[in-house]
Amino acid sequence: MNYFLTGGTGFIGRFLVEKLLARGGTVHVLVREQSLGKLDRLRERWGATDDQVKAVIGDLAQPKLGIDAKTFKTLKGKVDHVFHLAAVYDMGADEESQSVVNIEGTRNAIDAATAMGAGCFQHVSSIAAAGLFKGTFREDMFEEAEGLEHPYLKTKHESEKVVREECKIPYRIYRPGMVIGHSKTGEMDKVDGPYYFFKMIQKIRNALPQWVPTIGIEGGRLNVVPVDFVVNAMDHIAHLDGEDGNCFHLVDSDPYKVGEILNIFAEAGHAPRMAMRIDARMFGFIPPFIRQSVKNLPPVKRLTSAILDDLGIPPSVMSFINYPTRFDARETERALKDTGIVVPRLESYAPVIWDYWERHLDPDLFKDRTLQGAVEGRVCVVTGATSGIGLATAHKLAEAGAILVIGARTKDKLDDVVAELEAKGGNVHAYQCDFSDMEDCDRFVKTVLDNHGQVDVLVNNAGRSIRRSLALSFERFHDFERTMQLNYFGSVRLIMGFAPTMLENRRGHVINISSIGVLTNAPRFSAYVASKSALDAFSRCAASEWSDYNVNFTTINMPLVKTPMIAPTKIYDSVPTLSPEEAADLVVDAIVYRPKRVATRLGIFAQVLHAVAPKMGEILMNTGYRMFPDTPSLGGVRKGEKPRVSTEQVAFAAILRGIHW
Repeated sequence: MNYFLTGGTGFIGRFLVEKLLARGGTVHVLVREQSLGKLDRLRERWGATDDQVKAVIGDLAQPKLGIDAKTFKTLKGKVDHVFHLAAVYDMGADEESQSVVNIEGTRNAIDAATAMGAGCFQHVSSIAAAGLFKGTFREDMFEEAEGLEHPYLKTKHESEKVVREECKIPYRIYRPGMVIGHSKTGEMDKVDGPYYFFKMIQKIRNALPQWVPTIGIEGGRLNVVPVDFVVNAMDHIAHLDGEDGNCFHLVDSDPYKVGEILNIFAEAGHAPRMAMRIDARMFGFIPPFIRQSVKNLPPVKRLTSAILDDLGIPPSVMSFINYPTRFDARETERALKDTGIVVPRLESYAPVIWDYWERHLDPDLFKDRTLQGAVEGRVCVVTGATSGIGLATAHKLAEAGAILVIGARTKDKLDDVVAELEAKGGNVHAYQCDFSDMEDCDRFVKTVLDNHGQVDVLVNNAGRSIRRSLALSFERFHDFERTMQLNYFGSVRLIMGFAPTMLENRRGHVINISSIGVLTNAPRFSAYVASKSALDAFSRCAASEWSDYNVNFTTINMPLVKTPMIAPTKIYDSVPTLSPEEAADLVVDAIVYRPKRVATRLGIFAQVLHAVAPKMGEILMNTGYRMFPDTPSLGGVRKGEKPRVSTEQVAFAAILRGIHW
């Protein structure tokens, strides 16, 4: 037999061609000239020669598919079946492009099939042709479709109408359900249908243990079928006698609800299952106009849009959550009786579907998650860059190709860092500045903007820490003033200086090196923690004002890091700390992923503990306070005497790793 296919290089088409070749047929595939390479690669996959799979140059949008007269002459009277698979299967595509391909493309395919005298026109429609029909839609129903406002539903219905009304040669119509990957291999060509929710499932898995029950939705019944069932059924029915003029639903006769599908894939992806599923119908007592009014509130729309965008879910998909249609498939079941061609249960092949998505289709696989991709050629400012976290961060930014601007108080140290980084090929610019001096901050901002025009990333790292009990601070109010001056006012001065150009460019990222002490309420660090808490609060307020300008803030609640700042406290030599390089890795993650906060799990736990059981948190921190002494110069131990660290202190510090004591 001879076959002609539109969409033969598409997802369903590539499997159907394989089936047709197994029948010993010759397959003619409509392709654009620029897609010939793709067909060549598929020939290798099929193990087919040019004589078995022949390319027909054309275009779906052209009359009679744009096939030239010479080719028509060779095809005339020699094509037994035309399979029309080409269509737009994109819920987010605009109506015009869908009309051109789905409606006019079908009309052009019919005209071409008629011109070549094809034996039968096999039209692959979709259950979308039923629209949002409420109830059971049978295979002999068509005009009864309703709710066709969405472009995809409308154009799929209209394209089937073209076949029914304009096709003068015998035809058969197939309405597949929501086609997903191969039930044996998981192979799929794009994210569609239930795949849109895989990223949400993945994020939940990464945030919660699998045993934690979650709350989700119930939704309507989605008719999901694997591509191999669709192709096997279509191949068999197309070659049966006496089926012309019939329509076949290639669907699951026992479909799952949305919540059930999500739970099946959550199980496949080792994510928590939705123990409680909320049925949207329970809110039916709320008048529709009120529900619509709430949905259209600006903050609700922005929040919804932000969440959907983060998860990669097109807004139009949400209108199908409560899908109301079920499909009768009696004709298909009759035609497939005793063939062994059945829809497998989703539980049996969901793991291979998930595995293929996570290995090949996960959108994060195609995102540049490297530091170089985030900062190359961009102006990045790091304060306090001559030692510790700032120096380690400067090294990583310079190696990644950033235009690096560093600032610190000591010129000699700045010169040494510049020489070191330039020797490695870094593009480094150093400016001396005392960031506790507001006039010096202003001069620094002006110099940077005059020389570089803008700042893309600002890392507020310069800081001062004071470890001193309050009982020893009654006469030292200046400790609080000087800590606030550098840690808070200096950072805010830089933010306010660089922000105007960030807002003008509608792009910018401010990273504040804060402390785990802000989350734990660390004793002995009241001056330091208060200054960092003030900066955290300022940044949250600023983020609320500038969110729609794409100016982002990230707070890093840094655990204890072995830097020169903690060197005077000798007891820290015996407790677990991060290295500056490990701390710089947290800064890198902040630059690449732009989270609101970077913190250790212990830090987050401490914050939750202080919120839920504040007295318990207070007792825990007081225990640590009494367990560890003040620094030698403040009377903790005699000068020159090495502090003795007990096994209890070591064990306590190890359990509460990273907390300042």
